[in-house]
Amino acid sequence: MSTQLLVHELSRLYTCDPASDGLGELKDVSVGFTDGELSYLGPAADAPEAQTIIDGRGLVGTPGLVDPHTHSVWAGSRADEFEQRLAGAKYSDILEAGGGILSTVKATRAADEQTLTELCRARLKGMRARGVTTVEIKGGYGLNVQTEARMLRAARACTDTLRVVTSFLGAHTIPKEHRDNRQAYIDEVMGPQLEAVADISDHIDVYCDRGAFTLEESVAILTAGKRAGLKVRAHAEQVTHTGMAAAAARLGATCVDHLEQLDAEGIQAMTENNTVAVLLPGAQLYLKDPTPPVAALRQAGVPMAVGTDLNPGSSPLHDIWTAATLSCIAQGLTVEEAILGITRNAGLALGRPELGWIGSGSVADLALFAPPPGEPPTAASLIQHMGRGGAVAVIADGIKVHG
Repeated sequence: MSTQLLVHELSRLYTCDPASDGLGELKDVSVGFTDGELSYLGPAADAPEAQTIIDGRGLVGTPGLVDPHTHSVWAGSRADEFEQRLAGAKYSDILEAGGGILSTVKATRAADEQTLTELCRARLKGMRARGVTTVEIKGGYGLNVQTEARMLRAARACTDTLRVVTSFLGAHTIPKEHRDNRQAYIDEVMGPQLEAVADISDHIDVYCDRGAFTLEESVAILTAGKRAGLKVRAHAEQVTHTGMAAAAARLGATCVDHLEQLDAEGIQAMTENNTVAVLLPGAQLYLKDPTPPVAALRQAGVPMAVGTDLNPGSSPLHDIWTAATLSCIAQGLTVEEAILGITRNAGLALGRPELGWIGSGSVADLALFAPPPGEPPTAASLIQHMGRGGAVAVIADGIKVHG
């Protein structure tokens, strides 16, 4: 059978193959796809004939990028909140006063499923144009049974645009109607909400922090989700240290996210339980938070992933490459760590080890990029130049979906 699609004479390919050193750099290679699978990866001189050929000369290839943390389903705007923070208001104070997440909850509850799906799909198309082929999408702006289910159905409806991994985040904050009875809402999250979304969720998530959920509450919610068959993950150690990173890791979390206030105990638990650290430099920048302990994570051997945390308030960041650049500038990652953070390690954060690399056993995803004018086709040039543009072409499951 002839190769259906061939990327020919690619100047440089970073396979991010776990069996290779570093980024698995290859030069002057061709990559072939047939029936949704990788069918050739090797020297351009030995490449097979193909029905369709993409000229890879001068281009850089990476695995399809993976954004491991987004809130891509929402309605409404929080531009006014942005102005409040510029004037000195703190995010946690806005939340406790009924704004922040609760503002988006009000708008999202009022939106129908078709509207939420269309908004989400438009955001995902922008991600795909930047080389993303897999995205994690959370609920958490419904905070009731009907809207949490509606949000996750809307996310799942966008699998015609990207590969979607969903996370149930009913434990995002306490909704206004339950402020006088926290336990009633927590019981709803662990009961009716979880029952309504268990079949359309891959992960259970929780926001453990000041103004959100306590450590004890968070552990109970994550345990309930784990019993329902969902993978565990958590927003942890962002505004204040709570011990959530260590607790989530001991529950078998695939990842814990944010981590600006992470301590040595949390790092040790993550190391012992193979839990990935998901760094979110967009939120750190917008909220003016301190930097996570990247050097300590590196020394401990904790894999680091990088996400946009795309949301309407604390990280309205749509570009995974900008997140990668910021992870180097603001958080201290190397170029290699940043590339792995939006590819292989991001796949591990989702509990999907077949994602974020290309080779025998991986998904058949590939993204092609032109370096900025005058720059060499290298990973460093892609990371250094912020906002330089999108992908030349994107291949998902062996099919060209962009370019």
